[in-house]
Amino acid sequence: MVVGSRVLRAAVFAGLTMTMTRTPSPRPHAGVMDITPYKGGEGDAPGIENVIKMSSNESALGPSPKAIDAFKAAATALHRYPDGEARVLREAIGQRHGLAPAQIICGAGSDELISLLITAYAGPGEEVLYSQHGFLMYRISAMAAGALPVAAPESDLRADVDQLLAHVTSRTRIVFIANPNNPTGSYMTTADLQRLRDGLPDHVILAIDAAYAEFVGAPDYTAGRALVDAHDNVVMLRTFSKIYGLSALRVGWCYAPPAIADALNRVRGPFNVNAAAQVAAVAAIEDADFEAQARAHNDQWLPWLTGELAGLGLPPAPSVGNFVIADFGMAARAQAAFAFLKTRGIFVREVGGYGLPQFLRITVGRADDNAAVIAALKDFVAASPA
Repeated sequence: MVVGSRVLRAAVFAGLTMTMTRTPSPRPHAGVMDITPYKGGEGDAPGIENVIKMSSNESALGPSPKAIDAFKAAATALHRYPDGEARVLREAIGQRHGLAPAQIICGAGSDELISLLITAYAGPGEEVLYSQHGFLMYRISAMAAGALPVAAPESDLRADVDQLLAHVTSRTRIVFIANPNNPTGSYMTTADLQRLRDGLPDHVILAIDAAYAEFVGAPDYTAGRALVDAHDNVVMLRTFSKIYGLSALRVGWCYAPPAIADALNRVRGPFNVNAAAQVAAVAAIEDADFEAQARAHNDQWLPWLTGELAGLGLPPAPSVGNFVIADFGMAARAQAAFAFLKTRGIFVREVGGYGLPQFLRITVGRADDNAAVIAALKDFVAASPA
């Protein structure tokens, strides 16, 4: 009996000791669990075969046939590591835009470059500033790095220079400006960008995210190249996901002053852009004729789509991208329209996550796609008047 009691006491003591010494479960650092994961545009649903996807601002014409051929040819060398410096791609970008390849950094989409900038220049206790309806990845990447995301109010769905400067503090490290902006389609003029840059402390980076630059023909627009050349604290971000139609391959690039380029190369992964993506991107950027076709298509159909939406009483905000946001007046009506379009196999983008719940974003598609979404919205408006 005594022996049994001793054994029982020993077992209980051992259990208590294990409980007291057990290490806690791994926990992500502060802020990570507060992140709302990015959700891409929908493009399929059960029971729907013929889908029209107008939810992700993808190129209406798809990739250049030359890019497709280059991608296919890369299949025979899948056992080889890619060029970690993306030298040929950087040289092709430099040739196309008249830039020094040494100041070009390539990444797995411009999303990765956004993250790399924040990793290199902002951290816990520091701030990343952007406009109110700016691209969601600025907030997500800041929070992932432990930095504080700060949104400055906009004016008429446009980034406001005065509001941005008013929100700069001693802790601000980077200001991101999507130009044109996604999802609103608005843009900042060259003069406004210069005024913003001139109002920033020299240690604050102005990152101009020009993902849709190739679609813009406005004479007072700049993607940011001249600002990078003139200043040590400006970076221009670009992508192959939009006009070049290589969204699936995740290829982005940025043009930065030498010191910032050096920092980004130190924190990026050694093989961050895969080999097939590199060769396809080279072929795409060298196919100027196909790029011109994609731009001409958008020049034709963006104003058509804008006019048709306005005629339906769904006024779109002025856009210079390959998309528009249509105003349904209230969030519930926008949600109802989204659901109605899905029943027709048409997928657009809800933008409540951007603080715009009464809008739907619609990508410029092929001629048949554009006609189909307008026809469906005519039926919706007839059945659900404002």
